[in-house]
Amino acid sequence: MRCADDLVARVRAYNPRTDAGLLRRAWAYGERMHDGQRRHSGEPYFTHPVAVAAILAEMRLDDATLVTALLHDTIEDTRSTHAEVARLFGEDVVELVDGVTKLTNLQLSSSKAKQAENVRKLLIAMSRDLRVILVKLADRLHNMRTIKSMRPDKQAQKARETMDIFAPLAGRMGMQWMREELEDLAFRVLNPEARSSILRRFITLQREAGDVVHRITGDIRSELAAAGIEATVYGRAKKPYAIWRKMQEKELAFSRLSDIYGFRIITTRVEDCYRALGVVHQRWRAVPGRFKDYVSQPKSNGYRSIHTTVSGRDGKRVEMQIRSREMHDVAEAGVAAHWAYKDGERVANPFAVDPAKWVSTLTERLDSAEDHDAFLEHVKLEMYSDQVFCFTPKGDVVQLPRGATPLDFAYAIHTRIGDSCVSAKVDGLRVPLWTRLKNGQSVEIITADGQRPQGTWIDLVVTGRAKHAIRRSLRIEDRERFIRLGAELARVAFENVGRKVSDKALTTAARTLGIKGGRPELLARLGAAEMSARAVVEVLYPDLAVQTGDEVDAQRPVVGLEPDQSFRRAACCQPLPGERIVGITYRGKGVVAHAIDCAALAEHEDQPDRWIDLRWHEGRHAAVHGVTLEVTISNDAGVLGRICSLIGEQKANISDLTFVDRKPDFYRLVIEVELSDVEHLHRLMTALEAENDVAQIARHRDPTRRP
Repeated sequence: MRCADDLVARVRAYNPRTDAGLLRRAWAYGERMHDGQRRHSGEPYFTHPVAVAAILAEMRLDDATLVTALLHDTIEDTRSTHAEVARLFGEDVVELVDGVTKLTNLQLSSSKAKQAENVRKLLIAMSRDLRVILVKLADRLHNMRTIKSMRPDKQAQKARETMDIFAPLAGRMGMQWMREELEDLAFRVLNPEARSSILRRFITLQREAGDVVHRITGDIRSELAAAGIEATVYGRAKKPYAIWRKMQEKELAFSRLSDIYGFRIITTRVEDCYRALGVVHQRWRAVPGRFKDYVSQPKSNGYRSIHTTVSGRDGKRVEMQIRSREMHDVAEAGVAAHWAYKDGERVANPFAVDPAKWVSTLTERLDSAEDHDAFLEHVKLEMYSDQVFCFTPKGDVVQLPRGATPLDFAYAIHTRIGDSCVSAKVDGLRVPLWTRLKNGQSVEIITADGQRPQGTWIDLVVTGRAKHAIRRSLRIEDRERFIRLGAELARVAFENVGRKVSDKALTTAARTLGIKGGRPELLARLGAAEMSARAVVEVLYPDLAVQTGDEVDAQRPVVGLEPDQSFRRAACCQPLPGERIVGITYRGKGVVAHAIDCAALAEHEDQPDRWIDLRWHEGRHAAVHGVTLEVTISNDAGVLGRICSLIGEQKANISDLTFVDRKPDFYRLVIEVELSDVEHLHRLMTALEAENDVAQIARHRDPTRRP
């Protein structure tokens, strides 16, 4: 799309009542805010928000979502403000833009602890307004389509994040087309050789066997027409990543894969779905165990379809999906079908799922996860699951992921039932607890007082709920023993680095690692071998190994300056590499970099011509960036010396030290230290905070100090 009128025309095709003026204003505002900014590819930055809006327009979404797409990077990356967007486009839009901005800032590829917390925040944002994640998914899709312009290491990071989080999330939302494209784009980055190999095999296969898809599609159409069933038939080869995953799961070579083609039969009426199924099974032989009826038992995201695999021409297996037109619309749009428009009205599709109910099915039980591994495991299992439906003896339906066992079934009913499970009956017959359940089976759980979960159960279950409950029970049962063992492991590890373990040091480590139970929980995990004592020591006293990479020029450490412009950091906020910054020009003083949240920036809101978009150079920065710390320490002999030594151990230089308050028991100091970046600051503050003689430490910023 080259102009706002192109977007308006595209939206009017499905929503003649669209607010064309609103779309044009959003286009003009976004284009003005991003003026002068460039993507990694060199294209004007605004081409990205336009592409995101185009993807959402293809999904027939409402005006507010499209405006959000056009503005989704303005608050984060331009001089635009929350208040200005609210004034110009309304509270609905600004809340959506703000939600997308917060999701963009989540580091989903970071450490497990941080990743788990950020995935939790992502789910919370979805629960408030699902359109936020729709914009974010479209944003990620366009970024993956244009990923080649990024550095190789960034490509790998984004591709892994896409494969782990965004692709399965799109699938869980019912947007299978987006999941497949995201997976394939990430696969292209993560394993290009495997993808190319599969594509070459496809070309060879087509050359040897001809156009199989065209022939089978023609056969299906002929059979349906003979039966008087009006339907549309599509056929295609499966995506390279889908084939690769199946090869890995089944440990098969490409030549031994059979169902690499998929076909869709889309009928005009719901009742014709089952008639079409009968025609298919009469013409071709059904493959046992490969039939799923998601029409009578729909997925939680609204997906309805009949799946069957048959032996087609030359004995080749082909998968067929049969659904009505309304079911197909939901299958393409997933949960987004709730907002889809047609002829100016919200589509009244009887199969579209209520977004609030869908979010509750995804997020229920997740709040009880106490540790990061369990939470991430649960989320990913929930998003990847291909479900089976089993029944209690009373006839209630229990949804479980494929591969679930009677133990998973027991824990899905209630944790108490799972903990006391001793055996199970499936369809009236006693079976081992490791039996894999199938669709439609009736399961009866047999319990006994005094039964406790066994350590081997972890390997028998597949659901995050069951794994978490088993681990929690085992941890509680052995908690005291683990705490004693963990305390001894911590003592030895601290002594090995010349430190003495203390309650405060362990409490600080637990807080830094995001362990909610504090010191006791940290010790319990150490004793249970869920984490190493070395990791605890390293988070307090990290080994500052020699960093790799080119060192950044300390005189010009930022990107965005003109050749003749001088640069310095603002004294009021003292920004460090790794923090977001913005430049303000001063007559005779060059450019002064402020932290993006610096209060002094408010003085320049009405002078946009003085604002410059800056960012830190990537690479290794020298430890020359001054930062002021305010520290309160015990008034005891030798304390100040130990604090200064500790700062030196962290490879930080003290450039100034001032006593600002002297009490009989405490001293308050202001210490100027020279650091390399924000991570260096974090390590230093963590090490100081772990010391028993340090009562308080904080970064000191003075908004009254002038540049």
